[in-house]
Amino acid sequence: MTSTSTVPLRVRRPFDGAVHGILAATDPEAVPAAAARARQARAVWERVPVRERARVLTRLAGLILAERDRILDTIQSETGKARLSAFEEVADAARAVRVFARAAPRLLRPVRRPGAIPLLTRTVEHQRPVGLVGIITPWNYPFTLPVTDTAHALLAGNAVLLKPDSQSPFTALLAAELFAAAGLPDGLLQVLPGAGRALGPALIAEVDYLMFTGSTKTGRVLAAQCADRLIGFSAELGGKNPLIVLADADIAAAAAGTVRAAFANTGQLCISIERAYVESAVYDGYVRELLAQVSRLRLGAGYDWAVDIGSLASAAQLEKVTAHVEDAVAGGATVLAGGRARPDLGPFFYEPTVLTGVTEDMALCREETFGPVLALYRVASEDEAVARANDSRYGLNASVWSARRGPAVAARLAVGTVNVNEGYAAAWGSHAASMGGAGESGIGRRHGSQGLLKYTEPQTVAEQRLLPIAPFGGLDNAGYATLMTRAVSVLNRLP
Repeated sequence: MTSTSTVPLRVRRPFDGAVHGILAATDPEAVPAAAARARQARAVWERVPVRERARVLTRLAGLILAERDRILDTIQSETGKARLSAFEEVADAARAVRVFARAAPRLLRPVRRPGAIPLLTRTVEHQRPVGLVGIITPWNYPFTLPVTDTAHALLAGNAVLLKPDSQSPFTALLAAELFAAAGLPDGLLQVLPGAGRALGPALIAEVDYLMFTGSTKTGRVLAAQCADRLIGFSAELGGKNPLIVLADADIAAAAAGTVRAAFANTGQLCISIERAYVESAVYDGYVRELLAQVSRLRLGAGYDWAVDIGSLASAAQLEKVTAHVEDAVAGGATVLAGGRARPDLGPFFYEPTVLTGVTEDMALCREETFGPVLALYRVASEDEAVARANDSRYGLNASVWSARRGPAVAARLAVGTVNVNEGYAAAWGSHAASMGGAGESGIGRRHGSQGLLKYTEPQTVAEQRLLPIAPFGGLDNAGYATLMTRAVSVLNRLP
């Protein structure tokens, strides 16, 4: 369902700037009615056994793969990304919802806990749905993020109001169509297209929990609004993700992995790599191999598989990328590859870019660029690489390339995920494990048990039998205290 007003929302194709589609934006005054409808549907859904809910998600996984090409076309039209990058979304969503569906019955089942007094107290912990979940998703991954966040919330027994970015509403609407085709009851998932500035406060006023993916700046604002209502909040925010190449790394593999990690999705990925720290012993060879592989990347627009790197998503993204590179060059940085916009290919294209000589006074050094730009740094040792990788207000993702030292270095990095001999896909694609950031990169986790259980409220039900936890059978207060002192002493000695 989409609650609408008469305000048109025009979605343009980044490939050429042409209008992809027009739909009516959601009127903020319509959000309460959408919330009421969702709560009504949830009252029934909550009583559906978890295994029945999981069957809906299992059917959804199959539909995603069956509708692959239609999904890819829609993603590309709204984002301008290459088809291979769009396919990552399809494969990720199809796999994730199946993993979640398998795990949900186990994670949500009631669990017997030790009671206050053995034999006399029977204690069970339940996971109850929080109620109505608001999900705000960005334009850079407009299919897999709405699908996977919604899947977890629904499996937990909640209803969802989904607010996609204004640049990618049609992809979210297609996702909702597939949920419905998989058997999701009407009203449980409603898509509310429109501007975040108008809809954000209206959404937060109605929901019981908010999941947000986007910038750290916006995340701070939303977190404060959620805190004011004392509702739960989870967010995956920005990153300035480091990659480390140690002297014992496979240099060809490390260079290929760096190219994927830095330039997939045209660098518009929260967990993509923007800075690389390479030990001196292998630095020169690594740079030669990296530049050779960058030179083979195919940049362009198209709905086939022949393109490696697509367009940036908007004029704002192009402006930011251009400003970061120009500022660095003006300060003395050297461009080894790329460094230019490509208006001959489309309005927002920018070449995959590699720089050296980036210093602390440059925006490119510490600010998130969110584009196809990589800064290289030569380091003398593993210790220096780790120290410089950790020297950031962000802590989302990292990559370590080493034959022997990968896990040891990973343990020293202050980030939510670390990929050893991979850039980002290994950790992201491990859907049974948690995903999220430290520092200013976010709060809470998606994926894994935490990604599901955050949409629940634990409830402890303790049933007392035979005797109360109070004076009984004529015992006075002093006698009861003496008895309980002995009982607690015995209990504390038990394993």
